[in-house]
Amino acid sequence: MIDTLAPVTLDELNEAAALQTRRDRKYVLTPDELDDLLAALPPARVLEIDGSRTFAYDSTYFDTPELDAYRLAATRRRRRFKVRTRTYVDTGSCFVEVKTRAGRGTTVKERQPHDDADHLGLARTFVADRLADAGAPSAPVLTPTLRSRYHRTTLLLDDARVTLDSGLVWDLLVPAAPGHADTGHTDTGPDVRRSATIGDLVVVETKTAAGSGPSSVDRLLWRAGHRPDRISKYATGLAVLEPGLPDMPWRRLVRRRLTVSTPTTARHILTSERTSA
Repeated sequence: MIDTLAPVTLDELNEAAALQTRRDRKYVLTPDELDDLLAALPPARVLEIDGSRTFAYDSTYFDTPELDAYRLAATRRRRRFKVRTRTYVDTGSCFVEVKTRAGRGTTVKERQPHDDADHLGLARTFVADRLADAGAPSAPVLTPTLRSRYHRTTLLLDDARVTLDSGLVWDLLVPAAPGHADTGHTDTGPDVRRSATIGDLVVVETKTAAGSGPSSVDRLLWRAGHRPDRISKYATGLAVLEPGLPDMPWRRLVRRRLTVSTPTTARHILTSERTSA
């Protein structure tokens, strides 16, 4: 179905729906459920760059040694925050991004170009300023905590921007030694303690302008019996890989997984959740 859609360029997409302040809704679907959604999709275009329609993403999330960003999300605090670097693997471009919460559940994302996916380095000032402007708790020490890797296809509709993320893998990173904050470049990135994947499931995310109602895609999913899932590429991944952490917002999803363990890694496959229409 994706191959039959008309293309949209990155400039056209950003002009129509940059949506740095937005309302997000996420759904975890099986491949068959995704096919049903695409078959019923209203008119849409797909992001295409140099003939490609699916792109590899690599994000590294930073948190305090006490996991303040995670714990604020786990307790649903209004002034929670998320700090990450995002690398667009196909082009090699990288950004540091700060996500905070505004009124009525909207997400505000601010970012700037960056040159080191594994460390904040000089971007620590940018991060501190963005957190202060949003009234979020200060985080003087931030170290790489979790990495997420996946492939993304982006659709543009009249009333929403929709992303389809597949092949999601989480890597739990080795924490920094006490007293060793992320202060700049090093020759090597953080080591991986263990990993998890959601297998062939797809995370569908609808992004609409702040203050707008649900999109046509949301309504299609609701009619098919799906309701928004609580899934975060940072917090859910950390809850899966560190099961002793508080996980109330994501527990229902995380606990419906099939687990296969090895001495060095843990593989977790989430199942899709569905409700009656």
